[in-house]
Amino acid sequence: MIRKLFLKDTHTIYEIINQAARAYQGVIPDDCYHEPYMLKKELRREMKNMAFFGWEEEGKLVGLMGFQPVKDVTLIRHAYVLPDYQRKGIGMRLLDHLKQITKSKHLLVGTWADAIWAIDFYRKQGFELMSNKDELLGRYWDIPQRQVETSVVLGIEM
Repeated sequence: MIRKLFLKDTHTIYEIINQAARAYQGVIPDDCYHEPYMLKKELRREMKNMAFFGWEEEGKLVGLMGFQPVKDVTLIRHAYVLPDYQRKGIGMRLLDHLKQITKSKHLLVGTWADAIWAIDFYRKQGFELMSNKDELLGRYWDIPQRQVETSVVLGIEM
């Protein structure tokens, strides 16, 4: 079941992000990975600018996906599923939900260039790698230059 997430869900969101992000360890550059992957204060700041939706199974939140309208696009932000629940269609259901509720004509997602599993997931959902990723990352995201250098952007027209 999909439900909107709120500040009261911060701790669970934090746990899901940091458990699922362990997949990046040893894959993305060492200077870009740290534990915890996202601090609670960073998450609270992010939650002020975006909406999160989560997938629950038997009353337990096991996956989440955020979205953030920015200028003329919507960004997918912080899409994570607990490791034991991955490859069961949860990410696809959350993405389908975001596609249905977005008002933008373009949906973009940024991810690490070496996170092949994430790139493959979005490509299977109809997203294409964007050739102007540096321009897009500069226009729609506020991330460090090192992250720009090591990331890709995928997009889909709605």
